[in-house]
Amino acid sequence: MKIAISSGKGGTGKTFIATNLAALAAQRGGPVTYLDCDVEAPNGHLFLKPTIEKSEPMTVRTPVRFDADACTACGKCVAACHYNALALIKEKVLFFPELCHACGACVVACPNDAVIEGDTEIGQLKHGSSGEIGFHYGLLKTAVGGMSPRLIRALKKHAGQGVNILDSPPGTACSAVETVKGADLCLLVTDPTPFSLHDLKLSVNMCREIGQEPAIVLNRAGLDERALRAYCDKAQLEVVGEIPDAREIAEVYSVGDLLVERLPKYRGHFERILDAALKRAAKPRRVKIELIEPLFRSGGITARAKPPNPGAQRPSEIVVISGKGGTGKTSIAACFAQLAEEGVIADCDVDAADLHLVLKPEVIDAGDFVGGIAVEIDPEKCTGCGKCVEVCRFNAIARIDDGKCVIDSSACEGCGACKIVCTDQAIASEDAVNGKWFASRTRFGPMAHAMLGIAEENSGRLVTLVRNMAADLAAESGRSGLIVMDGSPGTGCPVIASITAARYAVVVTEPTVSGLHDLERILDLTRHFRVETGVIVNKADLNPDMTTKTRVAAKLQRAEVLGELPYEKGFTEAQIECKTLLEYAECDAAKHIRSIWESIRGHIAAAPERTFSQAASVGERQDQ
Repeated sequence: MKIAISSGKGGTGKTFIATNLAALAAQRGGPVTYLDCDVEAPNGHLFLKPTIEKSEPMTVRTPVRFDADACTACGKCVAACHYNALALIKEKVLFFPELCHACGACVVACPNDAVIEGDTEIGQLKHGSSGEIGFHYGLLKTAVGGMSPRLIRALKKHAGQGVNILDSPPGTACSAVETVKGADLCLLVTDPTPFSLHDLKLSVNMCREIGQEPAIVLNRAGLDERALRAYCDKAQLEVVGEIPDAREIAEVYSVGDLLVERLPKYRGHFERILDAALKRAAKPRRVKIELIEPLFRSGGITARAKPPNPGAQRPSEIVVISGKGGTGKTSIAACFAQLAEEGVIADCDVDAADLHLVLKPEVIDAGDFVGGIAVEIDPEKCTGCGKCVEVCRFNAIARIDDGKCVIDSSACEGCGACKIVCTDQAIASEDAVNGKWFASRTRFGPMAHAMLGIAEENSGRLVTLVRNMAADLAAESGRSGLIVMDGSPGTGCPVIASITAARYAVVVTEPTVSGLHDLERILDLTRHFRVETGVIVNKADLNPDMTTKTRVAAKLQRAEVLGELPYEKGFTEAQIECKTLLEYAECDAAKHIRSIWESIRGHIAAAPERTFSQAASVGERQDQ
């Protein structure tokens, strides 16, 4: 039995729920396996504290060099790459490994065998146990981009007998889909805040799109739940359990303890959730209704992200990011958007964009985002030769009973390698609409934003499009201030696209074991891309000891702690009012944010201008 625990956004309590359910299931007896599929920021081990008995590297085949003698600079490899990982500059092929998806399209497209591949490590699989719980997790290597689904696929092979708890990445992109598909039940963890409700709607659509009927777990119950309850009724969603909103729960979480062990008075809440989950996972579940809130409607001008220009100067951009979700990143980015005089705003969190909920933009232009291609095999032309099966590195093509080949669209990443090798001309392709882009007006200035489609790849390219749109909006409007970007959480492809060549990065963290763990990973990433970085500790008074450890960790990574914000319920109250915290209340946290902004402006003024080529790491970017 496989129970996936997922969420539309980070910080809703997904891992908190998953680890406590695993511990409770193990106490009841019978085999239990915990699979932490949140490979960009795995946190389950911080709470279940397993003994790791084995680590194994996960490798894929990627380009390692280009044969200068064989290469004729024909550009076919560049044309074949749908991820902007290759560029042809002055008859030389530049390779940006952080953007590579290891699809092999460049290899099969090259007529001269000039693309030389080798084994490249993308992460580690770690195996062990926590008491009676079998424990397995993946750890994605820093700056490897869109490799999460492959690491997750390898990890899922270690599912055991009995109950398997799969801790999913947040969001609705390919890594979340890879985790959730094939599960007997998906529990979506949410809370009653506007951000979480918006992202829950996206996750429900994701689940139903792939044939999963989810059930809901409500964390932080006791806040204003009317909008959430109304949506669940409309969408015919079952709420199978609730966890109260209590500071003592947050304090237990902050030190990495299990609530069912530290505060037994809450054990009954998890007992009811586990009973409901086991009952529902034991029977097939059909999707109840069609999608009631589509992600986007096609139409408008089609746009693509242009390949990077290695020598082009970037505008002055500040990007707000976090190693994990739920730290207050978007709320703080909204405050910075207000403070940035003559600024432009870019919401680069395309998988779960929430900034518009605060800024209420007026859309002035919109269109489709094309990030790759959609392919289909014509059964009348297919001879069953199997070349497409052999070349596909995503296990997206299979033979059926008559020997013909079919494509699993949920696994296909649209690289087009299969079409290149098909000699029967049986594979047709067309532009794939992967999302929607918007250019808008807000009370604080122009805004570029977007939404990624369900289970779509190319989130990095959509982020690049949003950044380019923001630069264009700045030029068109004549605004000379900073571009304030709300980046994605995590360390994967959209984050890489958000921070590359940015002038300054602000990491928002919180004083918890998971916040500290993920801070260290995101600081590794910003250092890799040579982006000057500052740190904001939100809810600093929640756990003073952990705040001290956070300061030390930042110092070791040569990142300045820009400021510490107190635990402030006004952030949530401001969300509900569609206001920034600065507009809502002149509290201590608001005063700290204003002071932090002045420090950031000083850093921006002193920072040198960046180009894309300067952002690529020495020894990592390769040319022929």
